[in-house]
Amino acid sequence: MSELATVRIPRPYEAAFGSACSRLRALQPEHPRVYAAAAMADQGKRRWWSLSAGLREGRIDLMYRRHAAEMASATVAAEVVATALIHGVVGRVAALWVADGRAWDPGLENIWIHTDNDGGIDWVGLSDTTVRVVDGDPLADSPGVVSLPCERAMWVWLAYRCEPPLLLVQGALARCAGLSPRRFWALVAESVCGATTYVPALAGADPVAGARRGEGLLTALEDRGLAIRRAQRVA
Repeated sequence: MSELATVRIPRPYEAAFGSACSRLRALQPEHPRVYAAAAMADQGKRRWWSLSAGLREGRIDLMYRRHAAEMASATVAAEVVATALIHGVVGRVAALWVADGRAWDPGLENIWIHTDNDGGIDWVGLSDTTVRVVDGDPLADSPGVVSLPCERAMWVWLAYRCEPPLLLVQGALARCAGLSPRRFWALVAESVCGATTYVPALAGADPVAGARRGEGLLTALEDRGLAIRRAQRVA
């Protein structure tokens, strides 16, 4: 009875987000946190930190120094940290986007980072769990869901929300680790392309739709002036 009493019943507005994360956890059942996110309303603050405060508190610099101390190459350490943070910002939401045409808010003020005992990132949380869908989606008009008019509107919105956290991470790693902008944006492109390539197969989703959505997101990021395509060409 005591165990049953501690089970929290999800609020109606959380149902769409819970369903999305169940879907993402199932992509790699042996590593369920790889793509999913947590609702911060359900989490304590131990080992969690807000990405918006990460630069001010020196969190990114600390992550880099810990990895650099354990690796033979400082360059590799910088890329490991960058890849983990990029995945937290855009890679996870890209997985949901290419698989199901849905997304949460990857904005700077919405993302929280969870670290493991070694200081690495093992989970990402969201303050606002509202799910965005495209008109015609079965979840449209459901509690906790906002509809956008078309796929183009979605990828333009995603790029707009991803830009500030990506720029924060890029600037922080340039200062503390000397990671070049060219390499950073190549890693962003790799994150989106990786989701586009692998997630539809893992999810049993339409690979053509996934490719279109991934390409749209990359184009929208480039349209915001981020060197996504140039990075792909020269990396």
